[in-house]
Amino acid sequence: MSMHYVEDLVSASVELLDARHPPDDDRLRGWFTALYAFQSGYDCSFTQGRVLDILLRRRHTYRFALAEHPDYAARRAFFDGLTAFQGLREFDEDDDDFDGYDSWLEDGYVDPPWLYCEAGSALWRRLVEAGRLAGRDAVAPQRVALIDVVAEVAAAAEQTGDLRLIAEWYGLGHAALVDGTPLTADDLSEITGVTRLREIVRRSGAGAVSLPDGYRPTEDQLEMLDDERETWWYEVMPA
Repeated sequence: MSMHYVEDLVSASVELLDARHPPDDDRLRGWFTALYAFQSGYDCSFTQGRVLDILLRRRHTYRFALAEHPDYAARRAFFDGLTAFQGLREFDEDDDDFDGYDSWLEDGYVDPPWLYCEAGSALWRRLVEAGRLAGRDAVAPQRVALIDVVAEVAAAAEQTGDLRLIAEWYGLGHAALVDGTPLTADDLSEITGVTRLREIVRRSGAGAVSLPDGYRPTEDQLEMLDDERETWWYEVMPA
């Protein structure tokens, strides 16, 4: 699967959710956090810049003057020397605790002349503790399961007639959308977000939307897999 496919899916979903919900709906902070956490599991580029105006307006992302970084006074030469986009988390690949680069945004990032941080990140917590962020801005985004966010995206897409967006999300399969994927189709069928998403796929007709080869298994591939979960999931979307 093309990683650009995932990037485009997330960006389109952010734009749709923003367009379909009131400006003061704080749920979107948690929804966006879940979407970008999902994207980080793939070999994707940093794409928040595509929808930065939305992320700032929805208080998922915060922008400050570089001098407002808590470490600016102690590391002024370092910060003043930054001339290009850069994540601020430092990694030691030789450290026993090193587990990859997934957390590279935790300490914020710089896109001169601005400093950015995402709600719920380590830098965000420091700014809250310093009193730089208060009130609603000092409340962490609500933690929400990806499948519940995808169901919200599908509901919004159904309202706008964007059946392809629904099909693309559902086509990713249960292993991508359901955290700690259960062992049986019966388990999947009892998850509220899964049930809601399947109902939207059926009701909207998104199951009939054609997707590129490789974006969901064919009937022959499902037979070869002989997996009840896969068969149950994709039976709502004829190949």
